[in-house]
Amino acid sequence: MEEESILKSEYKANARFFKINKEYRFYQEIKSIISKTACIIIIFAGLFFSGLSKGSCEDPAGNIVILSSLKDALIVGFKNNKIIQIQGKEVEAAKADILGARSEFLPSLDFDAGYTHNGAVLPQTSSTSSKKDPGIFTGYKNNNSTGLSLNQIVYNGGANVANLKEKQLAMSEQEETLRAVKLNVELETKRLYYGLLLAYETKAIAEDLVKQAQAHYEHVKKSFEQGTASRFDVLQSKVQVSLLMPELINAINTIDLIMAELNKTLGLKVQEIIEVQDELNYSPVEIKEGEFLRQAYLNKPEMIIQSLGIDINKWAIKFAKSGWLPQVNAGADYNYASNNLNNMFNSRHNNWNVGVALNFAIFDGFATKAKVEAARARYAQSLISKENVADEIAVSVRQACLDLRQAQAIIDSQKDNLEDAKEALMIAEVRFDNGVGINLDVLDAQVALAQVRQNLANGIYDYIMAKANLDRNMGVEYLQQVKK
Repeated sequence: MEEESILKSEYKANARFFKINKEYRFYQEIKSIISKTACIIIIFAGLFFSGLSKGSCEDPAGNIVILSSLKDALIVGFKNNKIIQIQGKEVEAAKADILGARSEFLPSLDFDAGYTHNGAVLPQTSSTSSKKDPGIFTGYKNNNSTGLSLNQIVYNGGANVANLKEKQLAMSEQEETLRAVKLNVELETKRLYYGLLLAYETKAIAEDLVKQAQAHYEHVKKSFEQGTASRFDVLQSKVQVSLLMPELINAINTIDLIMAELNKTLGLKVQEIIEVQDELNYSPVEIKEGEFLRQAYLNKPEMIIQSLGIDINKWAIKFAKSGWLPQVNAGADYNYASNNLNNMFNSRHNNWNVGVALNFAIFDGFATKAKVEAARARYAQSLISKENVADEIAVSVRQACLDLRQAQAIIDSQKDNLEDAKEALMIAEVRFDNGVGINLDVLDAQVALAQVRQNLANGIYDYIMAKANLDRNMGVEYLQQVKK
């Protein structure tokens, strides 16, 4: 019995030794992880902030552009955006094309002058007392000539009318294309403007979470020194702070990246600093999919462009058919000719003529037929293209409505959970201080609160962008809405 008692005592001692040894190795592993994580963070932070300081030394400080609202951003973007400026030049070119088409209805007046040396000419047998020099009709050895010629298209099968109509419609098409470009720039500006506000909010959430974790770590550290918290709680809280730092750094980088993209969209220099003095808010809208779709069919630039394309192709058919119709031209000439420049401008050396010419193609090798068939094929193609665009618009409007409903549902749920998450964090902290709860409950509650805040911000941003996409599909211009 005594020997058995000794064996039991040794067994208990060994078990206690192994347990202590196991706990010691566990703490050593935690300590090693913390040391490595701290080293990595220190190195990364050093490189990051040294890069910032280096950049601030090398790059000249950019101007600060203050935007107090989306309207300010759009005004700057519409003025400076390069894509809008490029399309603006296309509109100017279309205006010039209309002037060129109108010129075909007006006569052309040309001035001609020249000198020709002839090897032989007909002898001049008429009397020198004639009203006209015979050389006017037969030519001179040294022929000097000058004069004016007038030409006018009387009828060309309606080609000039069809061409003018095409150019006028093409002008309207380019104006609608410019409106589409502005709407695209507006949508991109909204994405980046509100994306920057979301990035600010994300940064603020990350900063608050790090501050909470740091404050909790300091609290646990004091509790450990007072003997009311374990070493494991201290290590766990310290690791939590290090794990949250990358999120904060990523939020800062996201702000810089979005700002650079917004600078490009607004036509500003990348070095310029944008300060948005606004908040991430939204206004709920009543979802009327049928009304949205009707407005999209009427106002979306791409839909209007398709209708203009159909009309252009109609006139293109008429233009092609003009090859089957007669061509009538009128012309007049008034000129002087002499073998001596000093004796050119007198009544004996001038002459004039007026005439009308009719041309009718009997057979052109089926060239006109080919042009007409090609124009008809493009007209049929434009009809199909319009139907396809209409289907795409219907899908886009439906998607925008679904996105609005989804974003609103997320916003509502997260608003309800926000106060609960705050209360849960407070309860977890009280329970931990009273020794009832564990440290992990506090850490989880902190992360849960931050996640609810982030989900709410993301939901608001998604709602704003769903509304922005809906406005883009309906052809609604933000600045026009603001004016109203």
